[in-house]
Amino acid sequence: MTEPGPGIGGYARRIRLRSAAAVAAALVLLALILADLVTGPSGMSLEALNRAFRAGPQGADRAAAAILWQIRMPQTLMAILVGASLGLAGLMMQTILANPLASPFTLGFSAAAGFGAALSILLGGLTALPQWLETPLAAFSMTLLATGLVYLVARFKGAQAEILVLAGIAVLFFFQALQSLVQFMASPEVLQQIVFWLFGSLLKSSWTSVQVTGAILLLCLPFVLRDAWNLTALRLGDANAASLGMDVDAMRRRVFLLVAALVAGAVSFTGTIGFVGLIAPHVARAAVGEDHRFALPMAAITGALILVAASVAGKLLSPGAVIPVGIITAIAGIPMLLAVLFALKPAGGR
Repeated sequence: MTEPGPGIGGYARRIRLRSAAAVAAALVLLALILADLVTGPSGMSLEALNRAFRAGPQGADRAAAAILWQIRMPQTLMAILVGASLGLAGLMMQTILANPLASPFTLGFSAAAGFGAALSILLGGLTALPQWLETPLAAFSMTLLATGLVYLVARFKGAQAEILVLAGIAVLFFFQALQSLVQFMASPEVLQQIVFWLFGSLLKSSWTSVQVTGAILLLCLPFVLRDAWNLTALRLGDANAASLGMDVDAMRRRVFLLVAALVAGAVSFTGTIGFVGLIAPHVARAAVGEDHRFALPMAAITGALILVAASVAGKLLSPGAVIPVGIITAIAGIPMLLAVLFALKPAGGR
């Protein structure tokens, strides 16, 4: 009979290693947060940052207080929240679709948000709300509409991974076509605004956007963590998950709605940001394995880390006119995606 001691010891060691990896990633994220707060067109030393932070928004140095509390702090917090939301959504989507190349944008959510924002910018003044609030609300609404379309298909045809992917591709092309139509109808000035929003940028972040995106993430987290064991079981395949008593289709629909809420909250204020939801899950699984109790937090930390790093890079590469993070993540995501493709094992391969 095998002694249980070594097995228990090995499990405890794996837990410690996974926890250490998460702590290390969190420390790297903290360092990048500090770097993001001190970089920018006006510059700011760590000492000046500390003084402005301790003095608060109403500090004696009004210029430093305005730079930190009204510009840089909302942008950095937004990068953390959006990155964490996209990282979580990406991992859950790759799990429920059993597709390592899936991302939150596979189901057309990004294209739907882009169409909503573009339509709001083109028409303008559809509601009594100011434009800065009407645009993200339009993006959020269209994202929910895309969710509803895919959900209806899943409800009537079953929530199998293949059905969700095909429905998502149809929704993706539909909203991309509508995006193109809006851009064709726009005047040059309006088209410039639409294109800038589609780049994906943190420059228009505010405390309002931080509060809304943060609230959506906090509301979703308990439900995400509750399904950690179910998501881990689903990695073993639908048949094995069902043999454990799980209603696989119902769980896919539930997780799918969580993904939609996370993506809608993330992209509604910042615009389209790609590759974060694709790359972060792979990094998380490489660091802590398939156990979603660890992979979910790690994916959130990794997503935040990627987006904050992109924010720092955008400021350093072009101090005068900050490069939108969506462009940075797209450029950096290409070699990372190629690395993922080469790391994947072919079906049936050894």
